[in-house]
This record gives sequence, C-alpha cells and structure tokens, in this order.
Amino acid sequence: MAIRSHIFLLFLNTNILRTDVQDFINSNLKNDISKLIFKGSPFDKISVQELANQIQAKQKSEKKLPTWFTTKNIYYPAKISIEQTSSEITAAYKSKLVKGKKIADISGGFGVDSYYFSKVFEKVFHCEINSELSGIVKHNAGQLNINNIETNNINGIQFIEQYIGEFDCIYIDPSRRDTQQNKVFFLRDCAPNVPDSLDILFAKSKQILIKTSPLLDLSSAIKELNNVKVIHIVAVNNEVKELLFLLEHNFNGNTTIKTVNILKSEVQKFNFNLSEDKTTPEYSLPLNYLYEPNVAILKSGAFDRIATQFNIKKLHNHTHLYTSDVLVEFPGRSFKIEKTIPYNKKIIQREVQEKKANITVRNFGKSVDQIRKETKIKNGGNTYIFATKLLNESKVLIISSKIK
Repeated sequence: MAIRSHIFLLFLNTNILRTDVQDFINSNLKNDISKLIFKGSPFDKISVQELANQIQAKQKSEKKLPTWFTTKNIYYPAKISIEQTSSEITAAYKSKLVKGKKIADISGGFGVDSYYFSKVFEKVFHCEINSELSGIVKHNAGQLNINNIETNNINGIQFIEQYIGEFDCIYIDPSRRDTQQNKVFFLRDCAPNVPDSLDILFAKSKQILIKTSPLLDLSSAIKELNNVKVIHIVAVNNEVKELLFLLEHNFNGNTTIKTVNILKSEVQKFNFNLSEDKTTPEYSLPLNYLYEPNVAILKSGAFDRIATQFNIKKLHNHTHLYTSDVLVEFPGRSFKIEKTIPYNKKIIQREVQEKKANITVRNFGKSVDQIRKETKIKNGGNTYIFATKLLNESKVLIISSKIK
C-alpha cells in the first residue's frame, strides 16, 4: 500500500548529514546567502543550491520550529515547505483538540502536526505523496526520538480508502495551491478536495479536523462542509495563523466558534455559539476606557456579541472599537482615554503635544500615512491615537495610553 523502507536513501542526498557539512550549515546561518552561492559549494557531492536550501530552511525554522532548529542532523525540505507548515505553537494547540489511539494525518507535509499528535495518540499515520518529503519526515522522526509515527508515501485519500480499520480522528491540511501553484481560497479547489471526500473520510472516522487558510470565509466553508461542530480561529501575537474546523459524524447541532490569541504573556479566549440570536449592543461617545478586539475576534465577526458579553459600548456600528466607564478584562488591547478631539488641524496642533505616537485607523477614510503627513506626528512613543468615526458620524482622534 505504501513505501515505508529505504525511502530516505533513495531520494535524498545523505551527504548533507555529514558532520563537516552540518558544521558548515550551522556556521553560515547568519551569513549572506548570495555570497555563499557565488563562491560555490566546498563539497564535491553537494551542490551549492542544496547547501543554500538547508541554510535558508533552517533559518526559517529558528523561531517557527525551535525543536527542529535545536535538534542535530535534521534534514530540511524545500524552504516553501517550512513556510507552509504549522508552527510549533499552533501544532501544540490543535493536538489538544482531539484524542484517541490512532490518527491519520493525510496531507502530512513536513510533519510538524504529526509530531505533536504523536504526543497524545498511540499511533500517527503520516501520509505524504511527495517521496522526498515523506523520506525527510521519516528521518527526522528518528532524530527527534519519535517512534510512533508511521510514514506513508501515498495519496492520503487513497490511504484512507485502502486502510482496514478505523481511526479516532483524521486530520487534513489541504494544499491551497492549484497545479500552476496559484493560491486558491475555496475548499473544493484545494487538494485533496475535502467536501467531495467527506463520505470516504467519515466511513473511517467519526471525527475530522481540517486546517485551512486564515483567509477562508467562515460562512462559505460551513456551506461546503457537513457536521461542523466547532471552528477554532487561532491567532499568534495578534496575527490569525489558521482556521480549524472540527467535524463530527452525524452532528446536527449548533456550531461553536472558539477564538484564541496566543501571546507570550497570556492566551486570550472568546467563544460563542453561531446560532445564538445576534445581540443589539449599546452605543456611546468615548468614556474612560477604549478597547480594541484581537484579530481572532475580528475574524469571527462577533462585533456585537463582544460588546454585550463584556457589557461595553460600541463607538459606531462600523468602527469595532469599544468603550466603558469602568475597566474590564478584555480579549484584546485596552487603553486609558486621555482626551478626544475633532480631526481639525488647528485643534490638533493645540491639543496634541506629543511629537511621536502610535496611530491606528478605524472607519476613518484616511490612511495612517495621510494622517502623519497632515498632523506631522511621527511614529513611536508611548501615546496611542485612534483615528475613528463616532456614532454622530464625526471624525475624531482618541488620544490614549496603553494599559495592556
């Protein structure tokens, strides 16, 4: 059914793993790669292109994949595979969403998700149609001391169809590029085509976990899929990294949206049920405190729900900034409002003493660069200015100091 032995030796240049070559790679991680390419390879059996790829891929792994970066004799794939793979932070998060004895990762790629699934499942079946990449994962699993990942050089859907037995979960990270390497944004255009494969997948598992691009429209995805139980919107340092759709066989209840923003100092969470009646928020002019939701909440579209759940008021229907008299613990950034002034050059010159400020634009009609040009306020400092529109349609600058 699948190629599992000697694949690494067949498709990869194992000379890269020699001690002298690894030392060369590590010693050049901070150097200019173009100069290295110009000099050529100092090794007979290794091209300069192979060396450059190992160096660049390892450079990209330093922050994204620190476990791989600090492990000896890791073999790196083409750098695009590193760019497209899950980070360790998001892989660790999704590994806590499902449990059981067996999981199939049917579009396994570089194997980061499989690595984290191996910590909570007894057996992980890693499927990757690219022979070289499958071999890399097999080798690296040994270097990482993981012995419960079985690598399979095969189309993931084909593997599921041929497998005798069932899985506790099937995980899919479909490729979001077509045959011409152009980006695609609908699940039916990805590979594998998940919506058309659901019957095959549900025949072998009652749970399916799907990772998608953060650009995917939630409502469109729900229409394409069946039995969506939970959608996780995962952000890291206030940047949405991935959407996770947890499907359960024959589930016909209400879909739950879970937003998470993973920061160094905290993890911000906000959950709601998609079928809940949309609430009507209260509106107000700026009060004592200002709140800006994190990007995961903004992606969820819970603009009114966030206001009613935290008992805070919106500034404008299309602004998505919030205010209150009393400070609340909020999943986003919080500010103490110092003053609110009209967007008028003379008033700004008189009222804004700071020569530097961090400027954010919300529903204003001008860009940050335009505002800086018109107000002469440079970037930086400890003052935060929000250029926005209030409920009476007036354009203002809210001058504030950051609480968190």
